[in-house]
Amino acid sequence: MEFALALVILALVFLVWALTPVRQGYAYTIERFGRYTHTAQPGLNFIMPIFDRVGRKVNMMEQVLDIPGQEIITKDNAMVAVDGVVFFQVLDAAKAAYEVSDLYLSIMNLTTTNLRTVMGSMDLDETLSKRDEINTRLLHVVDDATTPWGVKITRVEIKDIRPPADISNAMARQMKAEREKRAAILEAEGLRASEILRAEGEKQGQILQAEGRREAAFRDAEAREREAEAEAKATQMVSDAIASGNAQAINYFVAQKYVEAVSQFATSPNSKTILFPVEATQLIGTLGGIGELARDAIERKGA
Repeated sequence: MEFALALVILALVFLVWALTPVRQGYAYTIERFGRYTHTAQPGLNFIMPIFDRVGRKVNMMEQVLDIPGQEIITKDNAMVAVDGVVFFQVLDAAKAAYEVSDLYLSIMNLTTTNLRTVMGSMDLDETLSKRDEINTRLLHVVDDATTPWGVKITRVEIKDIRPPADISNAMARQMKAEREKRAAILEAEGLRASEILRAEGEKQGQILQAEGRREAAFRDAEAREREAEAEAKATQMVSDAIASGNAQAINYFVAQKYVEAVSQFATSPNSKTILFPVEATQLIGTLGGIGELARDAIERKGA
């Protein structure tokens, strides 16, 4: 009875010893007499006690590794301080455990070396303005190098690039000069646009004035034309009356010329006083003749 109980207890101890739980996000390598046999996945795994043991506990989650700050000489001999981070994930636990001695140190040294190579082949301005290109190149190089280790490099990011103080001051002055240049260009363009608008406004005003003068001239010409037509009709009527033997028509022409001569005397700049040796009865008679001439013309038209 005691022997059976001892066997049961021994069996339970053997079973507990043989069952190995693996946490989620990890993978354990199982070794038999120091040789890798298989990989235990998350959950409860059975291994042979005494013969098998857990070799390495490998983190299978995505991890981040800080790249310490270092000084790099660029292509144009400028010294810059750079630091960054690397994101990676182990895809094959056995390779990560047995293909490389120290995975974290190896990734750090590999990234640091290639960072110097990539940034050393670029000018200072390129290193400051092409971070995405640096990250992409580093990602491809480091990922290809770590593939035999069962590691996938997901991202490489440059956190900070710090040029020397004198270069930073020179860049600040350059940026200030560039902004002042842009401001001067914008101001000149604004003045140019203002002058153009002002010239366009003056041009439009002159065009409108010219159109107004042309319209006024057209109206004046039309008025003179109508006046000439009216005078021509009146002259024709008088001429017809003279041709028919009406002597009053001659008085019309005499009165017309008389009035024109008087108006010219009145508008002369050298005349201050005008004496007319003319009798009023002559002008009245002339006007009367004009009235009779008009009545005769109306009567003939009515007949």
